[in-house]
Amino acid sequence: MKDLKEKILIVDDEPDILEIVGYNLKNEGYQVYTAENGDEGVKKAKKKKPDLIILDVMMPIMDGIEACEKMRKIPELDNSIITFFTARGEDFSMIAGFDAGADDYITKPVKPRLLISKVKSLLRRKIKEVESDENVVKLGDLVIDKDQYKIFYKKEEMILPRKEFELLSLLTSNPGKVFKREEILDVVWGNEVVVGGRTIDVHIRKLREKLGEKSFKTVKGVGYKYVK
Repeated sequence: MKDLKEKILIVDDEPDILEIVGYNLKNEGYQVYTAENGDEGVKKAKKKKPDLIILDVMMPIMDGIEACEKMRKIPELDNSIITFFTARGEDFSMIAGFDAGADDYITKPVKPRLLISKVKSLLRRKIKEVESDENVVKLGDLVIDKDQYKIFYKKEEMILPRKEFELLSLLTSNPGKVFKREEILDVVWGNEVVVGGRTIDVHIRKLREKLGEKSFKTVKGVGYKYVK
């Protein structure tokens, strides 16, 4: 049995398409999920967080353009590749798809081998994008660029003192994890002299003032954690 690869969601109102495309992708070892309309596709995408979404344009209940727009507003799908898969090859349809947030376009009909090749190419692109963005952390309205020592909050650039930046980078490296005070001191301050035991508390207070009270939770007697 092959090891399961990336997750792929196929959204199309034609059962034959779902069956044939799904069959070929499963044979390649991919985890395949299907949906029969845009509304179902949006819900399943949010639940499954697929690496690739193959999305038809013309569908009942909710078409592919609207579904794509909704998917692009879901933070959990920021790293998902979306490609439209449709028999419509008109320029206006392609432009509408890209404007909605699609990454690529595949025109029906397509031979299975060509489709598989296209899927592999799209997923390779995703891997490269993730690798190139490994030092850029995106958490809702917050973006942290560790290479350039910059943060953006609600699309506005914000300058933080070095220790505040390093503390924020540490806490956001694993949202939800409680970082013990000793670990924070060791990572952020290291061997530097720390004056008083409330140094961390003061820096957390400053971050709360700038980024909101609810983002930083105090675990009494233990430490702090960042909450999305």
